[in-house]
Amino acid sequence: MTEQQRTVLVTGAGRGIGAEIARRLASDGFNIAAIDVDKAGLEALTAELTADGHKAIGIVADISDETAVEAAVARTADELGPPVVVVNNAGIIRDNLLFKMTVSDWDLVMDVHLRGSFLVARAAQKHMVEAKWGRIVNLSSTSALGNRGQANYSAAKAGLQGFTKTLALELGPFGVTANAIAPGFIETEMTASTAERMGITFEDFTAKAAAAIPVRRTGKPADIANAVSFFASENAGFVSGQVLYVAGGPKA
Repeated sequence: MTEQQRTVLVTGAGRGIGAEIARRLASDGFNIAAIDVDKAGLEALTAELTADGHKAIGIVADISDETAVEAAVARTADELGPPVVVVNNAGIIRDNLLFKMTVSDWDLVMDVHLRGSFLVARAAQKHMVEAKWGRIVNLSSTSALGNRGQANYSAAKAGLQGFTKTLALELGPFGVTANAIAPGFIETEMTASTAERMGITFEDFTAKAAAAIPVRRTGKPADIANAVSFFASENAGFVSGQVLYVAGGPKA
């Protein structure tokens, strides 16, 4: 099976990093199944990809819903072929200090990041095992190392790293790799909304962030898509269970 015949499923693909990942992997020759709750975003992305000659479908689904995930994976297999690459990118933030954080905000972040990634990986792995080839890429974050006001998000992103390493151990014998990417500051709608919530301009927000980054710039969605492209490729077959910090400098 060549990359031109392979199908990738990208969650949270309606905008930002997820959409850019879908574009990059489409250019790499993969068929694209894009999942999001944002119908308009999916329609725009799939229209763009198909206009460029790629095979792509958009599936509106809540990845924390087991039935919806099973149906999305089944539809992907039926319409594009077995999803042997999964990119668990979908994510949300519900930031607050611990004493202000509600149980619902904790649960929602855990449901999307951890439960969602589990459900998608579990549903897709059977196709990978059958093909004796597969790639799972989970999006973690530098927040996994701890970040004030993000107890829920930090815990979820750290959990994804442990989840990734376990998948690497369990699925490696079947030709399946699992790796995580931990972005630093990336310019997206999510970081723009954070700046707005803080009452500062996005330009000032990114400038302040860039000053603290060794390469003196903030990241773009393409920086993450480039890393995903490698992990999804044939060339990454001997790399598994790793966490790659794409953050413009060292993290530990």
